[in-house]
Amino acid sequence: MKIDIISDTVCPWCFIGKRRLERALSMRPDIDARITWHPFQLNPDMPAEGIERDLYLSLKFGGAARAKELYRVVGEAGASEDLDFNFEAIKRTPNSLNSHRLVNYSGAHGAQAAQDAVVENLFRAYFFHGADIGDTERLISIAETSGLDPAEVREYLESDRDLDLIRGQDTHARQIGVTGVPCFIVADGYAISGAQEPEVFLQVFAAADQGVEDADAVTAEAASVEPS
Repeated sequence: MKIDIISDTVCPWCFIGKRRLERALSMRPDIDARITWHPFQLNPDMPAEGIERDLYLSLKFGGAARAKELYRVVGEAGASEDLDFNFEAIKRTPNSLNSHRLVNYSGAHGAQAAQDAVVENLFRAYFFHGADIGDTERLISIAETSGLDPAEVREYLESDRDLDLIRGQDTHARQIGVTGVPCFIVADGYAISGAQEPEVFLQVFAAADQGVEDADAVTAEAASVEPS
């Protein structure tokens, strides 16, 4: 079963959604899931070098107090999936463009498992350790940990290859109506918007199995308050 995931590497709900999809798939071991990750930048105008976290929270949420409440909700949802988010460790909000290039590279130069490892390790580095995943050296380290050749990844990231491709895919996602992430597209015809519970995925899997037409997309309540 083909599953396309539109996400951002700095989106905590995308990490939560990944875990919930994994739980749903564990309940349907008969499904041969072919997962591909696609880019979406929640902060497309972010400077290439990123910005200090405190400034970002002030600009996006009006200050630390408002952000703290939003992140409390995210933290509780993460804890339900055994994700120990450490938002205090994040000192800089990165531009996620190059991290998306790494995800794209891993999909083109490795098996599905390689791309999944890169996505997982990007999420872990950022949300557990506060790593600057806009930094080239950090991305190379994550690539190596994920089983990719660090020298080849360095050459790729230090070039301008696929910059227009990633930007174009982001634009395409918006053109087809994606306004928030994660968004899961199952079997090319069933959309799940937001970090839904496994039961929602199971319902969509069943619909896809049966070829049910016009399945409604489901919008997660959390998507409307999605901090990053």
